[in-house]
Amino acid sequence: MRNAKGAIDATVGVRSHYGMPCGIPAIAVVCAYAALIGVAPAQRPSARPAPKPPATKPAARTAIRTEPRVPFAPGERLSYDISWSSSLTAGTAVMSVQDKKASYGSIAYYIVAEGQPTALLSKLYRLYYKADTLLDAFDLVPQRASIYSEEGKRHRFKITTFSAAAKSPTFEVRTDTVVRTPMRLSRDAQDPLAAIYALRARPLKAGDRMTMPITDSGRQYTIDVSVVGPEAVTCGLGSVTAWKLVPIARGAGPAAREIALWISDDSRRLPVKISAEVAAGRFDFTLREAQSAPVAFRR
Repeated sequence: MRNAKGAIDATVGVRSHYGMPCGIPAIAVVCAYAALIGVAPAQRPSARPAPKPPATKPAARTAIRTEPRVPFAPGERLSYDISWSSSLTAGTAVMSVQDKKASYGSIAYYIVAEGQPTALLSKLYRLYYKADTLLDAFDLVPQRASIYSEEGKRHRFKITTFSAAAKSPTFEVRTDTVVRTPMRLSRDAQDPLAAIYALRARPLKAGDRMTMPITDSGRQYTIDVSVVGPEAVTCGLGSVTAWKLVPIARGAGPAAREIALWISDDSRRLPVKISAEVAAGRFDFTLREAQSAPVAFRR
C-alpha cells in the first residue's frame, strides 16, 4: 500500500489518526459506594444509643457502551473493477478495514479506500485518490476523515474532523497553503466512505426508508435512502443476491445524478456493486474479489 503524500499522522494529545494512545479506553464501569459513618455519643446505662444514620445509596453506575455487531473486521479487503459507460474498464479500487484501535477516547475502525485508473489511462493523465475514515466502533459515526487526490500535477488533501472527535468540527484543505474552516455538523453525520460501512451494519428489508446526513468537501446535506429488492447481481463472486439501496440527496448534494449501492443479502453484507451516473457518463464499481476476516454477525 502506498503512502499518500501528507497522510494524516498529526498527534492529538497522545492520539493520532494512525497511532493510538497506550492504555485502556475509558469504557470501564465505575461504581462508587459512600462509606457508612455513624458517630454515636458515649453511652450511659439509662440512655439508648443514638440511631445510626441511614446508609448512603450507592452511586449510579456509569453507562456501559456496547459495540454493535458489524459484518466487517480488520483484515477485510474488497477489490473492485471500475467500468465507464458499461464497457470501458477505467480503473480499479480497493476498500479495506486496516485496523481497529483506540482513538479519540473511544475505539475506531480505520478504513481506507484507494482508486486509480488503468495503466494505459495513467500514461495519458495521472489520477490517484485515497480516502480514509476513523469509524467509531460504538456509534458507527466517523471521528475523522480525509481525501487525498492527485490530478495531474495538482495535489490536494482534505480533512474533516467530526463531532465525535472534537467539540468544534472543522474542514481543512491543504494544497500549497492550508485553509481551515469551522463547520456545523449533525452528531450523526457521515462521510461517504463511513456511510457505506454504517449501512452494511443496518438490518435491511424491501420498502425500508432511512435518512442520513452526509458531509463532503465541507458541505453537509441529507440523503433519503430507499431499499429495493433483493435482486441478483453478477460480480467476481458469481451471481449474488443483494439489496439495492437508492440514496436521493436533498438540496445541494453530490455531483452524481443517480447513485445506487448493492449490499449482499448474507452475513457478510458485502457492497457488491456501486453505480454512479455523472455528467461524463455512468461509472460502475463491481466487486472482483473479497478477502474477509471471520466475523460473527447476526442478520
